Amino acid sequence: MFARNFAAVAMLALGLLLLDCTYAEGTAGSTDDYANPDIWLCKPGRKDACAVSQDATSIAADGKFSREKFSAAKNPPIDCFYVYPTVSNETTGNSDLVINAPEKRVVNAQFARFASKCRLFAPMYRQVTLTALRAMIAGKPIPVDRELGYNDVVAAWNYYLAHDNNGRGFVLVGHSQGSGVLTQLIKNEIDGKPIQSRLISAILMGTSLPVPKGADVGGAFKHISVCRSNRQTGCVIAFANFRATVPPPGNSRFGKAAEGMQAVCANPAALGGGSGMLDAYLSPGRISTGSDDAPAPFAWTEPAKPIDTPFVKVPGLLSAACVEDEHGSYLAVTLHPTPGGARTNDISGDVVVNGQVLEDWGLHLIDANLTMGNLLSVVADETKAYLANAKK
Repeated sequence: MFARNFAAVAMLALGLLLLDCTYAEGTAGSTDDYANPDIWLCKPGRKDACAVSQDATSIAADGKFSREKFSAAKNPPIDCFYVYPTVSNETTGNSDLVINAPEKRVVNAQFARFASKCRLFAPMYRQVTLTALRAMIAGKPIPVDRELGYNDVVAAWNYYLAHDNNGRGFVLVGHSQGSGVLTQLIKNEIDGKPIQSRLISAILMGTSLPVPKGADVGGAFKHISVCRSNRQTGCVIAFANFRATVPPPGNSRFGKAAEGMQAVCANPAALGGGSGMLDAYLSPGRISTGSDDAPAPFAWTEPAKPIDTPFVKVPGLLSAACVEDEHGSYLAVTLHPTPGGARTNDISGDVVVNGQVLEDWGLHLIDANLTMGNLLSVVADETKAYLANAKK
C-alpha cells in the first residue's frame, strides 16, 4: 500500500520542464486566504499530512532486518517550508486547493521526515497538472495559467512570514515543479533582500539550477552561493540523480544548462566534493509510473521477506559523487554489490514507460529518497552554525 506514495511521484518534473513555466518578477500574490488551515498540508501542532509514520526497515548485506523508529523534534529551533512537485491528476490545467491523496503521498515521501529537524510548513498551490502535461504531449493542449501556482506560493510565503516565522531561520525544500517555483520565489522575494539573512539553506532537488561555469554564485541568484560545506549557511543545494552507469543522454531534461552555464551539483553526501555514502530512505515496493496502479513487489532479500514499515534502508549499498563531463553536471549514484549477500544489489527508481527505461529522466522519481538522510544531517549541521552565528 505505502509504495503508492512513491508511485504518485511518477512524473514529477513534467509540469515544470516540458511546459517551460516562467514567472514574472513582482507579480502580486494570490487572493486566497492562507489564514485558512484547510489549504495547508502541514503546519505545526496538527495531526495532518506530515503527522505520519516514518519508520524504516534497515536491511544489512546479510539480509538481517532491524527497525529504525522515527520521532519528530519536540521543539525544533528552525522552520522548513516545502513546495511539492507535479502530482495532481485533476482534469483541469491547474489544480485546485483541495487536499487530495497525491499531495498527501508526496509530502509523506519527501517532507514529513524533516520534522526531526524543523517545524513543517507546506501550502497547497494551484500547480500545473499532470493532465495538462499529457494533453500537451498528445498535441491537444488545454488552458494553463503558469503564474497561478507561483502566486499562491508567494501568498503562502508572505502569510508564513507575517504570522508564523517570528524571526526564525528557515530551510526551503522543493522538488521538480516545486523547485522551479521556489527558484523564482528566492529570486523575486529573498535574493539580496533583508530576509536572506534568515535563509539557512534552499534544497532544490530534481532541477537544473544554472550558474556560470566554474562558479558557485551567479546565474539564477545574484547573492546566494552553492553550499560547499555542512556548516555553510545562506546557500543552495541543488542536484539531479543519475545512475553512474547511465549518465544523462543528449536529450536529458536534467544536468544541462545554457551556453556558458552549468547545472548546479551539490552532493548532500559530500558537499565539499568527492564521493559519499548515501543515507537513503526508499520505497518497500517497486516504483511505478502509474500513480493509481497497485505497486509491484520488490524483493529486497533472497528469499523475499515481508516489510511492514513505510521505508527501507540499505546501508553500504549506495554512494554518490558529482560529475561534470560531456554528459552534463549531475549527481552520479553508484551501487556497491555484496557478492553472495542475501540483500538485493539493485534499487527501483528508474522511469519506466511500457517496459522501457527512459534514460533522460535518470533517477528523478527518487531524488529526495536517495539523499534524505544526508540532507537531514546537513540541515542539522547548518542549524548549529546558523544559531551560533545568530548569538554573536
